[in-house]
Amino acid sequence: MYRPTKGHHHQLVIYTSIINRWWRVILDIGIVLLLLVAAITWLPGFLRGYEPPKVASQLLWLTAGVGLFAVFIGIFLIAIRRSAFVQPFNDRLRLVTPFLHLDISYARIRQASSTEMGRLFPPKKFKGWQRDFLRSLSSLTAIVLELDNLPVPRWLLDLFLAPFFFPDKTARIALLVPDWMQFSNEMESFRSAWLESLRRPERSPQSEILASFSEKK
Repeated sequence: MYRPTKGHHHQLVIYTSIINRWWRVILDIGIVLLLLVAAITWLPGFLRGYEPPKVASQLLWLTAGVGLFAVFIGIFLIAIRRSAFVQPFNDRLRLVTPFLHLDISYARIRQASSTEMGRLFPPKKFKGWQRDFLRSLSSLTAIVLELDNLPVPRWLLDLFLAPFFFPDKTARIALLVPDWMQFSNEMESFRSAWLESLRRPERSPQSEILASFSEKK
């Protein structure tokens, strides 16, 4: 019976939500800075009698450079905001972001459970934008993987993943996807097949031949 070797891409909601929160702010800052430089530089040529504030040319160039950089970062964030996902394979779970490809062997996973984000990260324990951010996600269900140990050091994961992927200091990872039930069923299907393959001894070509002869008899 044919079994697929990999499952679907399940978008990482935390990653996308954080980028959606910031790309507009960064892009708006860049546009405002560029408009400010344009107004100081070219507006006097169109409006007679308009006296722009006296600003050093070096400062104008610096402001324009920062504005262009902010616009570039904003466009870049728009391009990658949906590029982070988790995908089950026949022997591992792959977590992908634009800057991180992490394979989690099923052998590391002790248990997978589902729980609400509000239970993992109570908004009242956070302040500022983090509290508002978590309130918008607190009713959603996440899949929590309890691992024997992390595939790579925690400090390295902290460089590429938001703190809302880690409920605590233990080897647990919270995965928030659009359809947690579909993801959970697909992952468990692959993981169960992997566990079954460990219990079932592999048959060599010689044993297959001998088995076919015995069946004919």
